[in-house]
Amino acid sequence: MIHLLSGLTLGFAAGVSPGPLMTLVITRTLERGLGAGLRVAIAPLLTDLPIIALSLLVFAALPPMLELVLTLGGACFVLYLAWEIARQARHAHLADLAQMKRQRVSADIWQGMVVNFLSPHPWLFWISVAAPILTRAWQSTPWSGFGFLAGFYATLVGSKMLIAVAIASGRRFLNDRWYRRILLASALLLAFFAFRLFWQALETVLR
Repeated sequence: MIHLLSGLTLGFAAGVSPGPLMTLVITRTLERGLGAGLRVAIAPLLTDLPIIALSLLVFAALPPMLELVLTLGGACFVLYLAWEIARQARHAHLADLAQMKRQRVSADIWQGMVVNFLSPHPWLFWISVAAPILTRAWQSTPWSGFGFLAGFYATLVGSKMLIAVAIASGRRFLNDRWYRRILLASALLLAFFAFRLFWQALETVLR
């Protein structure tokens, strides 16, 4: 259950955080409607498999001491993300995100895949944060590993889809104030899991 909760929380935080893919979801929804935004939102489901596989291979090949260092680095990275999101939440505007990209493309899914695959965020997240969590979950039981992945992608993709739906509905369900509150909530959740990673590293040292 804790691994499923970890996946749901981290996926939600990643899903609502500002970034290239979120920018593209908002932009395409504003420009060409809900369908375009939803097509961009599913990009992680189509591009993350090689990212996950390579991240797990890198993590599995590390000696225990480097695993500890990587876990601590992941905790610091998540804590930094929490601070950055909380800082951005003070003055975040949906319109600002929408104006960051105004390029026309022929295939929304393809551009979403390219943006997600070439962005450093998924790679950094999986190598430093998710790979250790998924490895431990899988070592517990395979179902725990599947639970983490299912929870993560359910909220990662689902939150982006909900934002696209809200924007396409004339912002009836989402405005700048609520967007800032969502960002702040995700920052608090990220901070919680950063300290959880610190605790896991401490437990490893004390064994």
